Amino acid sequence: MQFKKRRTVAAMCLGIPAMVVEVPEKQWAVIEVEGVRRKVGLHLVGEVAPGDYLMVHAGFAVEKLELAEAEARLAIWKELLDFERAEEA
Repeated sequence: MQFKKRRTVAAMCLGIPAMVVEVPEKQWAVIEVEGVRRKVGLHLVGEVAPGDYLMVHAGFAVEKLELAEAEARLAIWKELLDFERAEEA
């Protein structure tokens, strides 16, 4: 019997730092991460403006981030994505 190496993928819910690119409605904003744009709810964070950074989870902004904190979290995300892409190559 021959076994194949299985890749284990951790499945969990993660918040993602994202920049606000547009606020088309009072309770909704368009954010961008890695070139992908999504509409997210602002119900938990209040007013935001284009250029602000948010922590986004399950379609809702859950926290406003200061620029330095957003940059630090995005750097961690980039490391994870680079690692994942290297593993796939």
